[in-house]
Amino acid sequence: MAAAVAVPQHKLSETPNSRAIEIHDWLITASTNSISNAAECDALQNHLGFTLPEMTFGSNYLTLEHRTSAWKLTFDARGALMGVRRGELQDGDGGVKVGYADAWLKSRTDPGTSLPLPTTVAAKPYDWTYTSVYSGHHPNTETERSETPSSATHDIPLAELTRPDPILFYAEIPLYEDELHDNGSSNLLVRIRVMPTCFFILARFILRVDNVLFRVHDTRIYHSFSSNPPLVVRQVSGWEAPYDRVKRQLPRRNDLTPLTDANWIAKVLSEMPVEATQKAGAGTKWRGLRTKLEVAVLNKSDP
Repeated sequence: MAAAVAVPQHKLSETPNSRAIEIHDWLITASTNSISNAAECDALQNHLGFTLPEMTFGSNYLTLEHRTSAWKLTFDARGALMGVRRGELQDGDGGVKVGYADAWLKSRTDPGTSLPLPTTVAAKPYDWTYTSVYSGHHPNTETERSETPSSATHDIPLAELTRPDPILFYAEIPLYEDELHDNGSSNLLVRIRVMPTCFFILARFILRVDNVLFRVHDTRIYHSFSSNPPLVVRQVSGWEAPYDRVKRQLPRRNDLTPLTDANWIAKVLSEMPVEATQKAGAGTKWRGLRTKLEVAVLNKSDP
């Protein structure tokens, strides 16, 4: 029997719309709120210059702050949607062009549409799938210490993450979701869990365009409280495949339910050969098809 893991000293706090944990040198805060109201949508849409997803959680966020080094990382809807292509799609944007795309976009931007649109925003072309390779942003970029290691000395230890250690803090933070006018689904969800020895974040973007393709963009972030100097490992991966190829992986041919299960889709895509899902993909030449590992070394900040 494995020895019990000692639970370090930590402090939990809560407000009506947020929860936080203070552990070691970290302050981690998660805020979950209702869908943005009309005024909030107007302001964000005016800033972005394109129609927002049907469900935009503009007040949701996850923040990490390492107090010793002043290193910070944030996930929020504004940052994520800033990564959506504005204007005509270019090479590498992974544009999905299907027969109903133009009609869908017109239905969302036509002044005569029944969907409410702020009058302050002119209709402009944009990526109608809301694809984003967002992996969080640093509010204070001067405190970031990043490098891409040339060896496998830094990695995310799956064995540690699958141990039945107690979970001291857990949160799910939805950032946006859209049903693509009933032609699929596009959503971005951030999850975090804090255990006695580490914390782990998964920010997952999932795109399903019915009868066209599936696309996944994962950001995994891991930190061991025992690392010295403190290290934050960030792994960014993107996969895609034609709809029919994923559909052929269904356990039961007549049960299409898994095709709406984000975890099942991500598992299928990540287990397919790299040549299929990160090189050929679905033929879109999306720049997000890759796996990249980054490490931030959190040095002490100047007094």
